[in-house]
Amino acid sequence: MINCVIIDDEPLAREGIARYVNDIDYLNLIDTFENPVALSSLSDSTKVDLIFLDIHMPKMNGIDFLKINSKPPMVIITTAFPGYALEGFQLNVMDYLLKPITFDRFYKATNKARDYHQLKNKPEKQLETRENYFFIKCENKYEKIYFDDILYIQGMQNYVMIYTNKGKYLTLLSMKSLEENLDSTKYIRTHKSYIVSIEKITAIEGNQAIIQQENLKNHHQNIRIPISRNYRDLVLEKVVNERLWRK
Repeated sequence: MINCVIIDDEPLAREGIARYVNDIDYLNLIDTFENPVALSSLSDSTKVDLIFLDIHMPKMNGIDFLKINSKPPMVIITTAFPGYALEGFQLNVMDYLLKPITFDRFYKATNKARDYHQLKNKPEKQLETRENYFFIKCENKYEKIYFDDILYIQGMQNYVMIYTNKGKYLTLLSMKSLEENLDSTKYIRTHKSYIVSIEKITAIEGNQAIIQQENLKNHHQNIRIPISRNYRDLVLEKVVNERLWRK
């Protein structure tokens, strides 16, 4: 069950979203509020998993609320203003719904939140390690990924793309979750959006790690992965310095 709250200064909007919530069996509506400041009235013991958040409200708008909360619950923005979509997604909202909101669109957004909630709270059911492989959920099926096949992983907001020599796989996982499950002696973060298999790195040139990938015709192509300034020293230490031959 996902505990949710609605924050919107329009009574009709709150009522409409509340009706949608009541029609979805995995959502539990805790309360509704006219602005984000009123959310503080909830007791510390009340767990909020999901917020349906309007943007233009008195006292504090929704975007400002997200900016001052470093670890907010899942958020689905509900607004009549499309101009904040990019900023909203940069703040890691689950979805961005434009009013008037249809139930079909609302249901799709909450399904996304449910999937993420399940993965976040029960990662062992989605990311099961069995010797040299694990499983991930890709759309409607479960894919087996061998650790040795992984070339690199790219973070894409609430999803990650896992690249292997056999193909690429998009799944609803966070970079943090994957990093915690991967062997830190074999995989390294090179950038906030990239994790790379150390043994697959063939060279480091400037601020890029180079990986060789085989294509279907057994030809190799170089893939360049960015190395950000924050991770450069760590990458050089783990990938190069420990194995660097010197005079």
